[in-house]
Amino acid sequence: MSAATSFLPPLPPAREIPSAFAASLRSWWSVGEKQSAISEERLLRRLPFFRPTNHRDTPISKNSNTPVVAYSSHVNLDTPKHFLNTLTITSTAPSPHAPPPALLLHGYGAGLGFFFRNLGPLAQWADQRGSAVYAVDWLGMGRSSRVPFTVKAKKDDIPGRVREAEAFFVDSLEQWRCKVGLEKMTLIGHSLGAYFSVAYALKYPTRVNKLILLSPAGVPHGPNTTVPSRELTDSAETRSLGAGSAEPASPGKLTRIKSQQESAKKQESRARRLLTYLWEEGWSPFQVVRASLFWGPWLIGKYSSRRFQVLTEEETRDIHDYIMNITLAKGSGEYCISHILAPGAHARMPLVDRVSALKVPVTFVYGEFDWMDPQGGIDSVERLRQAGNGQGRMYLINNAGHHGKSCSCLQIRNLMLLGVYLDNPDAVNGLLVKELNKT
Repeated sequence: MSAATSFLPPLPPAREIPSAFAASLRSWWSVGEKQSAISEERLLRRLPFFRPTNHRDTPISKNSNTPVVAYSSHVNLDTPKHFLNTLTITSTAPSPHAPPPALLLHGYGAGLGFFFRNLGPLAQWADQRGSAVYAVDWLGMGRSSRVPFTVKAKKDDIPGRVREAEAFFVDSLEQWRCKVGLEKMTLIGHSLGAYFSVAYALKYPTRVNKLILLSPAGVPHGPNTTVPSRELTDSAETRSLGAGSAEPASPGKLTRIKSQQESAKKQESRARRLLTYLWEEGWSPFQVVRASLFWGPWLIGKYSSRRFQVLTEEETRDIHDYIMNITLAKGSGEYCISHILAPGAHARMPLVDRVSALKVPVTFVYGEFDWMDPQGGIDSVERLRQAGNGQGRMYLINNAGHHGKSCSCLQIRNLMLLGVYLDNPDAVNGLLVKELNKT
């Protein structure tokens, strides 16, 4: 274990997580704000420039060679007890000509800790450009305040339901921007976070510099996903072989990906019909984990040990602890999902019909083994072009997936939109920096 994490409470080895019944029971009872903060800090302490809470206010020495500094905080919003958990990475030599800061926005039910392998290269960008990088947990998710989530619109009022659900997230993000004091931001959203990034840009267009959408949810008409894709059937070890890279989306490559997805479709089952009913009734997949009492940590352990095989044993252990704490916390923002997406994970109001109003650069990024349909990105780039915005692009990341795999025993794998491209972080990070540097 590194010196940076040696004084934090120990966790069991990753290989023991799925099978340690007693450890799972202890984990259940230890979940809380304090333990959640510890689990997040374990991930963030992998950044050499991260300053833990008890050292956040320590002045930076004039002789320090630290180019950036990072710290976490809770940014209070306008409503009492509403706050967004925030990671801030700032250059110690800010430039008056710096580009707008980058803001990382996680997917459904996840948290800013999922970006821990992306933060180092982005911090280097902040240093080189004299700018800043932020990551936040959406309201009601991660370690942000778990406030009640309600939608007043009637069930058959789809536009009303979507507007209310989107406003819960994008309006709180706008409050956060005001509190932090940012004029413009480049939004880097993953999955449902990418969907909300577009919704924010449509509602607050003057506050967005550009959009970088990683495996965005809710883009095309019809099903957004094809299940199971090769991300679900190939092991992480198989997918990590070979030198990965980012490349512009070519027709031939996209045809092969869609062919692989289509060949993997399954017939609708009784379990799927049941899940469709539960989805329409506002059920959340995380309720299954929380309702399973001490089996919850065990199920999460099965997920993290299988899903993140490309991580080291220590990283797998720490991401397991982090996932467990944010998953077992009080349900809140997760209940948005049935208002935003219909059963089958396709948008009730697809983004492809709305992107033409965007006037900023928009970059769509999909993984080679993604189960988000890249056709949505293709159509969106074309819609942007037809509307006079020639700054739409699309890329494919080789040897990468969506990272949306959940416990197959629960048969909810296309509901759990977790994570970012941990399979191939180098290619993703290189592309992110490239896009951030474009003027």
